[in-house]
Amino acid sequence: MFIDQVTIRVEGGLGGSGADSFRRESFVPRGGPDGGNGGHGGNVILEADDQLATLTDFRYLAEYRAERGQHGTGSNRTGRRGSDLVLRVPPGTLVRDVEADDPIGELLEHGDRLVVAPGGRGGRGNASFVTATNQAPRRWEPGKEGERRTLELTLKLIADVGLVGEPNAGKSTFLAAVSEARPKVAAYPFTTLQPNLGVVKLPDFRSFVIADIPGIIEGAAEGKGLGHQFLRHIERTRSLAVLVPVDDPDPEQTYRQLLAELERYSPELALRPHCLVLTKIDVLGPEEALPRVEAPTAWGVFAISAVARRGLNDLLEALWRRVRQEVRGTVLSDEDVDAASADSSGEATPGSGSDPSSGGLPDPSAGEEEPAGAGGRAADGTSLDDEEEWWGGTPL
Repeated sequence: MFIDQVTIRVEGGLGGSGADSFRRESFVPRGGPDGGNGGHGGNVILEADDQLATLTDFRYLAEYRAERGQHGTGSNRTGRRGSDLVLRVPPGTLVRDVEADDPIGELLEHGDRLVVAPGGRGGRGNASFVTATNQAPRRWEPGKEGERRTLELTLKLIADVGLVGEPNAGKSTFLAAVSEARPKVAAYPFTTLQPNLGVVKLPDFRSFVIADIPGIIEGAAEGKGLGHQFLRHIERTRSLAVLVPVDDPDPEQTYRQLLAELERYSPELALRPHCLVLTKIDVLGPEEALPRVEAPTAWGVFAISAVARRGLNDLLEALWRRVRQEVRGTVLSDEDVDAASADSSGEATPGSGSDPSSGGLPDPSAGEEEPAGAGGRAADGTSLDDEEEWWGGTPL
């Protein structure tokens, strides 16, 4: 079961009490106070572990308390400090204090640590209260209690590209075709009930991570379908891929509806760079043209078939280049992208010669030589679009 949000209670260890003791030893008259201090309580610490993928471990145990410190003893001996309690969580976990309603922090990389409940300080023994006017104090301090907190842990998967689409849009099939991930694939809606991650490996040791989330339908903001509960897993992505099948009755309406649902969930997420991916082109007949979809805000438009593995390489290369641009913090022009990626990929940029102002659509005046298979024809010579090559990817 995929658990991505839990509430737990944590408490730091109780500090040990100081000792009230006096030195009593032969031939040492008036030995004086020698009560030691108590040990500090242990801390509750969250640590990111990349071997974990969900918060399932916290489903069955909701309360955690670190070890208490030991009491001080005579001969000025300090009590042993309580051991820290380390709770391991998957990278991408956001921690929030429920009672204060304040975020505490987040753990993004393997090995990151966050102290969420410090242990209590140990009390002082009577040896610490000796003064010039009080040579034999009987005073000592009890240990302090550790901090108590109610925490909400929310997992937000860390991926470079997020897949967005309606149920049965081909998201899981695409993820399985380009990575080693094996999400459930079936011919009925809402096959995907939990997010899936896949690592795409490209030549020259290049790779990026794709996140697949359950399908979004109209009215998801009101709780229809699976609602918006899984959209948090694409909030950290650098780019989105909006998948629309070519056999959809109204592909353009579906595309705009998906963008509207993103806007209702998070305006910031709706502004994330995205490309439009037309899927299932293998269902089109030899004489059928691709449906026309106006996507002025998309940085590219592509047509693929994950089953037939058509158009996948061009889409993956374009996604990798876009991710690299976002990592650098700048969006380059098409010419700059071609020059920057020529050494690493050795291939032309999908949609090269396109006009940025046209949303990634080809510019007929670019005058560049078309790659093999251009002109809207598949490798077997069948026509995909007799009218014009309006979509933004490299022709199949």
